Amino acid sequence: MQFAEVRATSTKGLWAGRIITGFVALFLFFDAIVKVLKLPMAVDPTVQLGYPAGLVFPIGFAELVCIAAYLFPRTSVLGAILLSGYLGGATATQVRVEDPWFCFPVIVGALVWAGLFFRNTKVRAMVPLQK
Repeated sequence: MQFAEVRATSTKGLWAGRIITGFVALFLFFDAIVKVLKLPMAVDPTVQLGYPAGLVFPIGFAELVCIAAYLFPRTSVLGAILLSGYLGGATATQVRVEDPWFCFPVIVGALVWAGLFFRNTKVRAMVPLQK
């Protein structure tokens, strides 16, 4: 299927994508900010997961860069890919420490792509869902 064949985004679909993207971006932005500010609510769990406290700021900064790429329309697909990698690392860490919440970053990653799917016709063209 070529991109020209894809219908324009419906208003409902576009708003669904924007809302999903907004919620995911706000959640990830809050997570990144507490890391960049090196607040105890970010440093302590990171150390408990086995990472040095000195990595909290770089991890938060990397997350901010990924979020920015995701929110900017021209780089939104790259941002979604980068966030998938970031959240994949979070999932691997949770699995390594046998945390039962390991599926949470997977769900957030799925929501990243769902938001992009609804607001980007080119992404929808690559996912051949049928009615």
